[in-house]
Amino acid sequence: MEADQVVKALAALAHPIRLQVFRALVVSGPPGLTPGVMQEGLGVPAATLSFHLKELAAAGLVSTERASRHIVYRAAFERMNALLGYLTENCCQGAGCLVETKAEAGCGC
Repeated sequence: MEADQVVKALAALAHPIRLQVFRALVVSGPPGLTPGVMQEGLGVPAATLSFHLKELAAAGLVSTERASRHIVYRAAFERMNALLGYLTENCCQGAGCLVETKAEAGCGC
């Protein structure tokens, strides 16, 4: 990931509603969520949710897919993992890190 992409992703997550939406999508996993389900679960007005989903999509943190009459939003796990990788690339001063990643723990993210 390039530095400008990292800044854009972090800026997108630096809003309480967008962070809440992104975390809900991460929890939902590969099946994703429709805006209606997110709106109901998060208590966010439709127009507000739409704006924040657009910002997350512009940062590459969510993907969309049309399923019949609905749009399904999913967390972009590869992008999320690339962001985490960028942030931790030089942790532990370049030595082997003692922190076990979710992938190593068998998370499957």
